[in-house]
Amino acid sequence: MPASLHTLPVELVYRILDHLNELTILISCRNVCTRLNDVIDTYHRYQTLTTLNFRYNQIDDGRVQALATALQQNKTLTTLNLPSNEIGDKGAQHLANALQQNRALTALDLGWNRINDQGAQHLADALQDNKTLTTFDFSGNQIGDQGAQHLANALQQNKTLTTLNLSNNKISDQGVQHLANALQQNKTLTTLNLSRNEISDQGIQHLAIALQQNRALTTLDLEWNQINDHGAQHLANALQQNKTLTTLNLLSNKISDEGAQHLVNALQDNKTLTTFDFSGNQIGDQGAQCLANALQQNKTLTTLKLSNNKISDQGVQYLANALQQNKTLTTLNLSNNKISDQGAEYLANALQENKILTTLGLSENKIGSQGAQHLGNALQQNRTLTTLNLWHNEIGDQGAEYLANALQINKTLTTLGLWWNQIHDQGAQHFANALQQNKTLTTLRLSFNQIDGNLEHHIQELVENNGLLKKSD
Repeated sequence: MPASLHTLPVELVYRILDHLNELTILISCRNVCTRLNDVIDTYHRYQTLTTLNFRYNQIDDGRVQALATALQQNKTLTTLNLPSNEIGDKGAQHLANALQQNRALTALDLGWNRINDQGAQHLADALQDNKTLTTFDFSGNQIGDQGAQHLANALQQNKTLTTLNLSNNKISDQGVQHLANALQQNKTLTTLNLSRNEISDQGIQHLAIALQQNRALTTLDLEWNQINDHGAQHLANALQQNKTLTTLNLLSNKISDEGAQHLVNALQDNKTLTTFDFSGNQIGDQGAQCLANALQQNKTLTTLKLSNNKISDQGVQYLANALQQNKTLTTLNLSNNKISDQGAEYLANALQENKILTTLGLSENKIGSQGAQHLGNALQQNRTLTTLNLWHNEIGDQGAEYLANALQINKTLTTLGLWWNQIHDQGAQHFANALQQNKTLTTLRLSFNQIDGNLEHHIQELVENNGLLKKSD
């Protein structure tokens, strides 16, 4: 008589389970019969299962139903990642039912599935009752204003969610208004990602009003929306009142020097913002001057990202002057602007005085060998900079020599990026020579130059050896 699940020894079932992956165990083995459930409950892999990553597994509504059923009883799983699958509104409903029963899950990633407003409603209803979930990723779905309203209603009741990612959806100003109303009531959400939606100045006005009342949110991501100077003014008004926001991302919007002026006025008074991403806007030299003035007064900002704007050497001069006074900024990104050797000289002069900045991004500019010489001279004096990115400039062999000479003296720089810089074997050899002396540089990026493969490999071996030396210290 053939053996059945009711008669197989437990150890034999364990051996079978050893050959199955977690997804198969949860979807195909759970809830087959009571005895198999009892065996799985005592199975060591199941007992210690805390994180599941099922990205790109073609999980549809049918398969997620079995997974959701398993979740209702599971007491160990804390993180469930299901991005880039085929889960729709029905699957979202199954997961929502599980969330109302589950008391262990703290992080759920449903990014890049096929969930619409109806699915958002199911999950929002679950969030009103769930008391353990802290992180919810809903990015890359098809949630519009109605779905945002459902989630906003949940936020007014929920007391545990701290991170909500709604990026890459279809939320416009009306949906943002609902979320903003919720933020005036919610006291636990600290991170809200609304990047890559359809939010304009009107929606930003609603958020700004909420920020004046909200006392919990610390990170707000608004990149790739439709924010203009008026929206910047609304945010500036909020920043003058808000005392909790530490990170604001406005990358790739449509803010010009006028909007920068509004935000700068707020930065002079704001005492909490530490990270400000202004990349990919329309900031020119006038806006750079405004920001520089703020940096001389501001004592909290540590990261300022201004890449992909319209800042030239003149604007860099203003920022460089501010760096000689500023005592808090540790990261400055000026990549993809209009900076030439003259601008590099201004920054080099600042680096000889500045004792705070650790990361400087100057990639995709027009810096040549002369600019590299100025930066090399600064590196011989500077004792704080650890990362310098210069990829996609015009450094050349002569510039490489200047930087290599600096490396023989400098003892703090750990990362130097020089991709796409017209460096040949002659320039690369200078780095090989410098690395005989330098024992602190652990990352040197020289790809996409005209360097012999053997020489480049030799240089990378020297750099990797520095990394090993650092680990052994």
